[in-house]
Amino acid sequence: MINKGKSAEKRHRQSEERRKRNKAVKSAVRTSAKKVVHLVQKKETAEAETALKDMIKKIDTAAGKGVIKKNAAARKKSRIQRLFNTLKAAQ
Repeated sequence: MINKGKSAEKRHRQSEERRKRNKAVKSAVRTSAKKVVHLVQKKETAEAETALKDMIKKIDTAAGKGVIKKNAAARKKSRIQRLFNTLKAAQ
């Protein structure tokens, strides 16, 4: 292997750490979104509402840190909120 230099090695370590952290955050967002969808399909309003609040918090945190883009965060929140609103309207 070619000797890259200390600064390149450090930059590589940093980018690996960031990649793993970002992957974990994105995974948590997806998992929380799936949880909301599942609860809405089961028509469990109270649990779905708390899961929705948790999901919105995770999405906002991810968008604030730049893990996902602001528009993507807004779009995800909007779609899940619309789904939840159909459950509320049905009651």
